[in-house]
Amino acid sequence: MNNFIIGRSGEDKAVKYLKKQKYKILERNFSCALWEIDIIAQDGEFLVFVEVKARSSTAFGKPSEAVDEFKQMKIIKTALYYQKIKRKFDMPVRFDVVEVLDNDINLIKSAFDAF
Repeated sequence: MNNFIIGRSGEDKAVKYLKKQKYKILERNFSCALWEIDIIAQDGEFLVFVEVKARSSTAFGKPSEAVDEFKQMKIIKTALYYQKIKRKFDMPVRFDVVEVLDNDINLIKSAFDAF
């Protein structure tokens, strides 16, 4: 299976999983000139920006290990842009990562901080 199909399937599985965890999905694949955020959701009082990493094996490490400092900075900048255009500065923000390895899903809440 190619990476696009694995990624899209992983995002679909992540959305389904997050809904079961009572997340309210606000956006999927929000993009701007800077980057793309896979899922934007609300979890209780939090506005949550979710990066989904899907892999078919751990041959190259755990999926979450691909969310390096560079990728985190791009996600943070895109999240700030989203907050600005949607006027969502009244909610605390959290950055989660969802690892999808075949049918196993691992949610990492507060995977990284903005500052």
